Amino acid sequence: MNARLLFAVLAFGLLATTRAWADEMRLAVTTSFHNSGLSDVLLPKIKADIDLDVRLILVGTGQALKLGRSGDVDAILVHSRAAETQFVEEGFAPHRREIMYNDFVLIGPVEDPANIDAAKTAADALTRIRKSKHLFVSRGDDSGTHRKEISLWGASTERTAEFDSSWYRSIGAGMGAALNAASAMNAYVMSDRASWLNFQNKGNLKLLFSGDPFLFNQYAYLPVSQEKHPHVNRNAATALEDWLTSGRAQKLIGDYTINGEALFVPNAK
Repeated sequence: MNARLLFAVLAFGLLATTRAWADEMRLAVTTSFHNSGLSDVLLPKIKADIDLDVRLILVGTGQALKLGRSGDVDAILVHSRAAETQFVEEGFAPHRREIMYNDFVLIGPVEDPANIDAAKTAADALTRIRKSKHLFVSRGDDSGTHRKEISLWGASTERTAEFDSSWYRSIGAGMGAALNAASAMNAYVMSDRASWLNFQNKGNLKLLFSGDPFLFNQYAYLPVSQEKHPHVNRNAATALEDWLTSGRAQKLIGDYTINGEALFVPNAK
């Protein structure tokens, strides 16, 4: 192979590599977002509209933020505002962009042995569960859902580290696994509404408490800082952000329903 041909082959290979990199990105998303089924709707549309392959990394919010801090993903989509704000303040993302919201709900046995259906607040509902000592499944994975649960126990002046494992089961797993465990144990569990509506193994469980404003659940998109991690695919992360906040994407999110019930409310600005 002469020098000119070799150069042409190498140049073509470099161009192909660069093109593949430009058309693919890694997005850390919460297991609750994935369990909702919305990603199955959005990913093909993203590919069709902007020719971008989005590789999802399914983790809890805490782990997603760690991946962002280490530069192992190009962007994150999570739901824990205080942690997101800190992430931006520390320079790991240039900004935080709200995309959509739903709410957290408390699920439990149809019989409702702790009578949380009569609770006035979410903190009151958890206090009733603790006093009844009926089984409660905690994700225990530093996810946005887990962090919300912990804050609620704090609001009821309790600390989970002191809870008896005979009724408080911390499983260190995602939303789908927590719901499956609660179904198998006939236990209480906190879930985001979307994961619950899309959950197929409900068994003897039902939604027993919702509506407390404290259970508001905002999802936000954070591109990872290229200043911190020069290798991240900032162009792809920006393209995805622009798409997620577009009228088309926001309508797709708002139109996504199960049995006629919307799973998310779009609110990008």
